[in-house]
Amino acid sequence: MMKKNRNIQLFLLLICFAVTPVYAMDGGVENLKQTSKAFASVARSVSPSVVFIQVESAATGSTNTPFSSPFGNRLPFGDDLFKRFFGDDFTGIPRRPRFDAPQRERQIIGHGSGFVFAAKSDFKSDKTYILTNNHVVADANRILVKFQDGREYVATITGRDPQSDIAVIEIKAEGRPALALADSSKAEVGEWVIAIGNPFGLSNTLTVGVISAKGRTSLGISDYEDFIQTDAAINPGNSGGPLVDLNGEVVGINTAIFSRSGGYMGVGFAIPINLGKVIAHQLIEKGEVTRGYLGIAIQPLTAELAESFGIDPGQGILVAEVTKNSPADKAGLRQGDVIVSYDGEPVIDVGSFRNRVSLTPPGSREHLTVLRDGEKSDLTITIGKLFMDSQVAQGSAQGAENIGLTVQNLTPQLAEQFDVKPGEGVVITKVQAGSIAASAGIEIGSVILQVNRKTVNSVSEFKRAVKENSGKKRALLLIRKDNVQRYVALSW
Repeated sequence: MMKKNRNIQLFLLLICFAVTPVYAMDGGVENLKQTSKAFASVARSVSPSVVFIQVESAATGSTNTPFSSPFGNRLPFGDDLFKRFFGDDFTGIPRRPRFDAPQRERQIIGHGSGFVFAAKSDFKSDKTYILTNNHVVADANRILVKFQDGREYVATITGRDPQSDIAVIEIKAEGRPALALADSSKAEVGEWVIAIGNPFGLSNTLTVGVISAKGRTSLGISDYEDFIQTDAAINPGNSGGPLVDLNGEVVGINTAIFSRSGGYMGVGFAIPINLGKVIAHQLIEKGEVTRGYLGIAIQPLTAELAESFGIDPGQGILVAEVTKNSPADKAGLRQGDVIVSYDGEPVIDVGSFRNRVSLTPPGSREHLTVLRDGEKSDLTITIGKLFMDSQVAQGSAQGAENIGLTVQNLTPQLAEQFDVKPGEGVVITKVQAGSIAASAGIEIGSVILQVNRKTVNSVSEFKRAVKENSGKKRALLLIRKDNVQRYVALSW
């Protein structure tokens, strides 16, 4: 009898082992099907509000080239792929010797993405607003947007903010649904996200991934950074498109990738929609972005610095410099102070603190808690207004196109912002990408004191000095940046 019971137990055990994997497999497949249906549902609800953006811009260059390629001088898949076929001696596409040719203006066609951010009723306007990246539309002569249903509209720029790489464009259209916006501060690492856009001009493309990290700063992508990192595939042409959650709500604006090849490598960045929403509203309502200003230079509080200041690591950020007569100076902030709290919230890193200050309306009174000589001190500061480079460039700024610089007279406000004396030199408000000035490492905010060893104290003097030496096609500039002077030789 006992032997029979043992046989029955063994038989039941074998049944369990045989049956359980089947049930587990069926359950796993069903779960995957449900996940797949969730992605498909999001695609159906979001895609009608995502647009393909075609941008026409002008460029000047030689047309005497033997080959025409959509990839310019870069190979579409990099050298490695071709070397697999042609060996290590492969050096790229053969080219004929180049000859001097007349420079003429030609049209360049660029592609990007965007999404309907607000319907006309949201701002009591007859326009529909589309959110995208500034770098998508910055140099546009003509902007054409195309919806999934094939309808096309000519768009105009409502406003641009190069500092955050956000732009709003507008179209006159009826019945274009706006996407719902999530609270990006509540998004968590590990959550599913979906990127929708037009990579490489391939419209209505969907990719899926997770939020890999939050609060990425100091990447050098834009002036104000607080990126969401994702492994959802983002490629050229995705810029400006939405990163959405499984509710179909926008978490971020796809902006950039980290890549050694120019293509997707698993690391993409999106601007949090909370930041994008604030910037977009200001661009729509005011046409510009107003940012808060303290007048301090700050730096991370490393472990070594924390030890030298007698502070535990991880507490706040260090004040490296305080601009004279700035809001920070008037509030009593000092060099060497460690800011540990702003508006009642802990200060963790330089990037997030800078973003919080910039989004504080000028004129607001905010509370700072600082550590000074080991003791906590509470300060009240009246936030000033940051004079934006983009606002300067729209004013009386003048350019020197042959070297790629735009300069502005040093007003008292600009002099205070850049910590220089009014009337001494001209401040650089724009450096054209790819210009000889950019190649020489000249930066926005630098002050030009001399051109060819002649003092320049106004825009007119600067342009005259450059023009006088245009025949020699070179200029020697004396530049001051961060209280350090240096000579820069330019030739063209």
